Amino acid sequence: MRTALAAAASLLVLWLVPLALSSYQLGLLTKMMIFAIFAMSLNLILGYGGLPSLGHAAYFGVAAYTVGLLALRAGLPNFWLALAAGLAVATLAAALFGLLALRTQGAYLLMITLALAQVLWGIVFGWRSFTGGDDGLAGVPRPAAGLPWSLADGVRFYYFVTVVLSLSTGLLALVVSSPFGRALVGIREGERRMEVLGYNTWAHKYVAFVLAGSLAGVSGILFVYYNGFVSPAYLSVVFSATGMIMVILGGAGTLLGPALGSGLIVFLENAISAHTQRWLLVLGIIYVAVTLFAPAGILGLVRRRARAPRE
Repeated sequence: MRTALAAAASLLVLWLVPLALSSYQLGLLTKMMIFAIFAMSLNLILGYGGLPSLGHAAYFGVAAYTVGLLALRAGLPNFWLALAAGLAVATLAAALFGLLALRTQGAYLLMITLALAQVLWGIVFGWRSFTGGDDGLAGVPRPAAGLPWSLADGVRFYYFVTVVLSLSTGLLALVVSSPFGRALVGIREGERRMEVLGYNTWAHKYVAFVLAGSLAGVSGILFVYYNGFVSPAYLSVVFSATGMIMVILGGAGTLLGPALGSGLIVFLENAISAHTQRWLLVLGIIYVAVTLFAPAGILGLVRRRARAPRE
């Protein structure tokens, strides 16, 4: 109940803030919400399923490249067709990678997800004539066809992202509160025990893996429209690691924690990058500090303080 009230209050605030923000601040908040979807998608397998991944950016990146290539190479202006294509490619990639990656566990799972993502990174980096190589694809326009209004305007695009974030959060809330979600948590806590109880643990992990990849694709599609640009960095291990830090910082295994973590990381990156180019160093320090002092994330720390007896 508290989570639902917090989500409703957050949605109301998000709906009203454009009245008080500048265009720059609104753009930064839009970016935070896009990365919130990405972090929450990773949290489904990491926080609820106990499946660490260093290749989650692969689905984000392939969806972004699909939309960018369709817009610039094929001249496809229709939003719904581009969305369907981007989602289909991200879901297919997650389905194929899941068949390979979920044969392993723990550190081996980390390594194989990293290796599979690096394969895609190598393809888009080396295929310069098609993907633009390390220069990427610039000038991806926001969709003007297939919708009753153009998303070229920053405020309209912000509200569109708000709606997508709300739908994604609602979907994840249904998933994690369902018997499937509770079984996923059970698998995280003791896979062997769940197998003895008759659960098909591999099928549960595979469905969660594919769903997480699809939602990561949604965030990739929104981000390429937000930036108007896509590059191999969108599939890099740094991008995947950043998503993992967002989840851990906010609170893995909580619904809204990763959204909070993504907002903080995007804000800090924007603030610190204005003064130094050592953002990755700062990101590493944040990860070490959270691991040492708040292993349950910000929401976990707040809940622990709230439960602590008052002196």
